[in-house]
Amino acid sequence: MKNNMNEKTNIVTRFAPSPTGFMHIGGIRTALFAYLYARKNNGTFLLRIEDTDKEREVPGSIEHIQKSLSWLGITWDFGPDSKETPYGSMIQSERLSIYKKYALELIEKGLAYPDPYTKEEVEEFRKQADEKKEPFLFRNHRPETFEVWDEIKPLRLKVPEIKRYTWHDEVRGDLEAGEEALDDLVIIKADGYPTYNFAHIIDDHEMGVTHVMRGDEFVSSTPRFLSIHDALGFKYPIFVSLPPILRDDRTKKLGKRDGAKDILDYEKEGYIPQAMVNYLALIGWNPGTEQELFSMEELIQSFDITKIQKSGGAFDDDKLNWFNKEYIKKMSDEECKEYMLPYMPKEYGAHIDILMPIIKERIHTFEEVRTLIEEGEFTYFIEEPMYQKESLYFPNSKLEDTQKEEVTKKVLTELVRSISSLETTDRDTVKNALWDYATEIGRGDVLWPLRYALSGKEKSPDPFVLVEVLGK
Repeated sequence: MKNNMNEKTNIVTRFAPSPTGFMHIGGIRTALFAYLYARKNNGTFLLRIEDTDKEREVPGSIEHIQKSLSWLGITWDFGPDSKETPYGSMIQSERLSIYKKYALELIEKGLAYPDPYTKEEVEEFRKQADEKKEPFLFRNHRPETFEVWDEIKPLRLKVPEIKRYTWHDEVRGDLEAGEEALDDLVIIKADGYPTYNFAHIIDDHEMGVTHVMRGDEFVSSTPRFLSIHDALGFKYPIFVSLPPILRDDRTKKLGKRDGAKDILDYEKEGYIPQAMVNYLALIGWNPGTEQELFSMEELIQSFDITKIQKSGGAFDDDKLNWFNKEYIKKMSDEECKEYMLPYMPKEYGAHIDILMPIIKERIHTFEEVRTLIEEGEFTYFIEEPMYQKESLYFPNSKLEDTQKEEVTKKVLTELVRSISSLETTDRDTVKNALWDYATEIGRGDVLWPLRYALSGKEKSPDPFVLVEVLGK
């Protein structure tokens, strides 16, 4: 639910993805943390689309971003779907006049100039720096006099001051970097679009963003961001650098090559959004308690920036599956059936009331429903099982081979009589009725043939569950 604007604090956070067609787990976690902090402080959470790199843009990505966040229950106060906002459009390509205004102000102050060089000339400068084994810095080739900007050539920042920057990060503490991090960066490209470095700083200022949450890979770029803030005369926001999400072996950041999936792939695979939110929140953030299962509201109330960890956290599929299993356990029967049906062939869906309880106990994700059915795990629910009579004999029985057929016949006859006499066939009632008999004869010699007779399989749910779901 969106907040009442009259009750908001001045806390503003944002999630500002590029529409490149893939929603990485790391980006989603950034969005989640920014959302939780805004909601915890009754602030404003913005969804802004940074689409100034048109070569990388993938059609339909904005809708994909919105769908991804909505699936997880992450709502925004203003976003690309907002008809009106206090800030204008939330899509950067629709804000070009704003960036141009600030670019012209920098030109007036002598802090921006058109790039006078061709690509070949710049490449030669790079080559010369490599030969001298020096870092390439464009500011070393800054022209003595600036041309009039024709809005065709790239526009570069003239770094206002070459100095050592120090700043505070809410997660990493006090940081600093030297002059080597500063350069005359392109702020408006030849195509008229601003660069990320320029546009996001202007947007954060215009939109009153108080806390900039992003991956810690941006720490090394922070001095450049600060120099642009200084050139524009903007106040610095509060920086919150989030730790990386690592592969399960913790050797490197999780990437596409390591099996990282688009967030909506998890929806297709039958993960529950609340489980995904719960798991992601605990990667790089520690609530300081033993609690593991959190509703969204509990996460909002518990979230604390000071408990974000510096070190990266691993994305562990087994742990995610554990969370999903826990949420499946908590589902009502009706909710579970609703999730389960899309993964079932029609002939099995017709038996959902019988199948649901037994499948629910065995799965970690709803995609596993399809897998179990395809592997023939539940054919005995829709057709009578076929098997050789010898399969009914308990493999570890101490009976002589000559006794097995006679004893198994008697056991099955007694089981039919006992179960038929029961008023109800819930698993506890069946177990209580048969347990003494099974103990007397030999549990394996009683329970194995009961289970095999009902399922026709060596591996299946326990016989009391089978009796309950199949009924008399």
